[in-house]
Amino acid sequence: MEQSTIDEGKTMAIISYVTLLGTLIAWFMNKDKNNAFAKFHIGQALRAWIAGIIISIVASVLIMITGVTVLSYLSYAGWVLAGLGLINAVNGKMEKIPLVGDIG
Repeated sequence: MEQSTIDEGKTMAIISYVTLLGTLIAWFMNKDKNNAFAKFHIGQALRAWIAGIIISIVASVLIMITGVTVLSYLSYAGWVLAGLGLINAVNGKMEKIPLVGDIG
């Protein structure tokens, strides 16, 4: 991928990792420009946030069933995945995030 494409899409890619609302904003910003770098990171961010929501729900259910409160740390999974993606976006890399990067 050309460096100019990465530079043009970097802002949208970074915004996409700042909460689920940021992902939606970046998607609308990229809708007309159709930048490949931003599109990749918007997809990765969406996967990270959805995985975080699902993992939080599962962790909550497991806490109610087992009473093991240490599982509450799993609710940060979406933030951790988004942080890893954010680092890749800032560095101009198109690397998939762990665990959920290949889904969809």
